[in-house]
Amino acid sequence: MRILFVTSTRIGDAVLSTGLLDHLLRAHPGARITVACGPAAEGVFARMPGLERLIVLRKRRWSLHWLTLWSEVAFTWWDLVIDLRASALAWMVPARRRATARGGRRPGHRLVHLGALLGLDPPPLPVAWTAAADEAKAAALLPGGPWLVLGPTANWDRKVWPADRFVQVAQALTAPGAALDGARIAILGGPGSPERAMAAPVLAALPGALDLVGTLSLPEVASVLKRAALFIGNDSGLMHLSAAAGAPTIGLFGRSSAAEYGPSGPHARAVEADGPPYESPMTDLPVPRVLEAANALLSPP
Repeated sequence: MRILFVTSTRIGDAVLSTGLLDHLLRAHPGARITVACGPAAEGVFARMPGLERLIVLRKRRWSLHWLTLWSEVAFTWWDLVIDLRASALAWMVPARRRATARGGRRPGHRLVHLGALLGLDPPPLPVAWTAAADEAKAAALLPGGPWLVLGPTANWDRKVWPADRFVQVAQALTAPGAALDGARIAILGGPGSPERAMAAPVLAALPGALDLVGTLSLPEVASVLKRAALFIGNDSGLMHLSAAAGAPTIGLFGRSSAAEYGPSGPHARAVEADGPPYESPMTDLPVPRVLEAANALLSPP
C-alpha cells in the first residue's frame, strides 16, 4: 500500500498529525508512506518507520511550491492520499482514496478534527519517533535523574510566560521535600536568536541548568523529553513533542486556546490564564496554579 501524507509546516501541527500516521502504520503493516511537510517539521518524521520518502515543501512565490510537489507525486498511483493542508493536491493526483482536511478554524481540538478524517473516535494520540543514536545522546546529556525540563520559548512572544515565573516554579519543584526534590534542570528551545533571547533570562537565573536551546535535532529533543520527569512549557511545538514523547507535560496557555491546541498525551495537562482564550495575557497565569497542576501530575495515582 502506498500512502501520500501532506502535513503541516509548523512543528506543533506536524506532531499532532503523527497519530494518524501511527494508526496507518498499524492498520497497514508494510505500507510505504511518502510525507510532505515544511522545513521546520522535517525532523518530526525523520525516524518514522515505513517512511519511503520525505519531501520538504519550501514555500515559493505565487504558491509555486504546490506545483513542485505535484510534479514529484503526480505520476505515482496512490492507494490513499491524505492532505492536511486543505489544498487541491489530493484531487490532482491518481488515488484510490482521498481524505482532505477543511481549511479555517473550527470549534474543538485539532486532534479530534484529524481523527474525523479517517472516522477515528477517539482520535489516535501523537507519537514521537526516535532512533537508538538519538536516545544514546540524550542519555549522555541527561544522565541519571530526575530531570525537570523547561520550554520557556514559543514562536510568538505573547505566548511566553514571564521568565521569572518559570524560575519560581523550577525552584519550588526542586526544593528539599518538594515533588522533584534535588532534580536537575534542562532548558530546551528552538534554533535562532529570538528563542535564545526568550530563554536567556531563565538560564541566567538558573546557573546550574543544562542549556540545550537550539543545539539538538528534533529526534534528539524527543529523546531528551522521554527522559524528563516533568516538562513545563509554553504552547509551542516543543510542548506538543513532549506530550507525544510520553513525558508528564504541563502546557501554558493565555493567548492561545487549550480547547483547540492543548497538549495531547497520556500524561499531559493544560493550564490557562484567567480570562477568555486568545485574549488573556500570560501575566494572568499565576505561579500557584502551575505548581498545583505540576504536583497533581506528579502525584501517584
